[in-house]
Amino acid sequence: MKVAVIGSGNIGTDLMVKVIRVSDVLEMGAMVGIDPASDGLARAARLGVATTHRGVEGLIAMDGFADIGIVFDATSADAHHVNARLLAPHGKRLVDLTPAAIGPFVVPSVNLDEHVGAVDVNMVTCGGQATIPVVAAVSRLVPVPYAEIVASIASRSAGPGTRANIDEFTETTARAIEAVGGAARGKAVIVLTPAQPPPMMRDTVLCLVDAEDPAVHDAIRAAVADMVDRVAAYVPGYRLKQPVQVVPVPDGQPVRTLTGGARATHQVSVFLEVEGAAHHLPAYAGNLDIMTSAALRVAERMAAS
Repeated sequence: MKVAVIGSGNIGTDLMVKVIRVSDVLEMGAMVGIDPASDGLARAARLGVATTHRGVEGLIAMDGFADIGIVFDATSADAHHVNARLLAPHGKRLVDLTPAAIGPFVVPSVNLDEHVGAVDVNMVTCGGQATIPVVAAVSRLVPVPYAEIVASIASRSAGPGTRANIDEFTETTARAIEAVGGAARGKAVIVLTPAQPPPMMRDTVLCLVDAEDPAVHDAIRAAVADMVDRVAAYVPGYRLKQPVQVVPVPDGQPVRTLTGGARATHQVSVFLEVEGAAHHLPAYAGNLDIMTSAALRVAERMAAS
């Protein structure tokens, strides 16, 4: 199935390269941008991909547009609202890599089967793709009244689109922690670090649970390890940084974030690292790789269905 990528920045270019190098299901039909001098459009042209610098209007006017079945949007939250409206009359399936969240949240290892038929699916955020599978693994065993994630990425892997959507990142990720991860309340934090050399993406997941049985603790550790393996099947650089920790909540520690009288006896702490595949950017840009890899998995399933 032919696909188009809207957005010729870091994420869009990496996604284009993945479609060409990795997928045996998808074929690049067009690369779309708004800057005629962008590196992404130039690289697409060198690879023999049809390009336009006139945005979605240019895509719709291109020869071969009718043959494109799936459109990836790697622009911004505001732009996706416009792009989705313009593409709606043409019957295209949309995979949204922005925090616009028009369609249902999709994390492939958690809920892809439920939404493979949706017209417009939202890939949440890089932090969401990295951490929501862990929250879901825990919440399937015991209630999670509160979950908090911290995503730390190298400044050099955060392009203009990422920086322009920081607020949307935290809000969208928190909502998805609840809607997809199963937590009663979610919180998300993103950290951009200018450290040199640029560090790989690191993610911390903290879940408060009511679980005093040591056997349940073992089950939580096993469930998280299994989920990490499932994500690593399409994001090879995704891994646990250290063993899963399940420790008691200190006596007397106020847990003001819990609502509805929920009780928490233990904290589950999971520390992750995401190494990029270096298809377009260096390996430290795991935040881009997990988004594009997840989007590729979703589009391939859409095409197969």
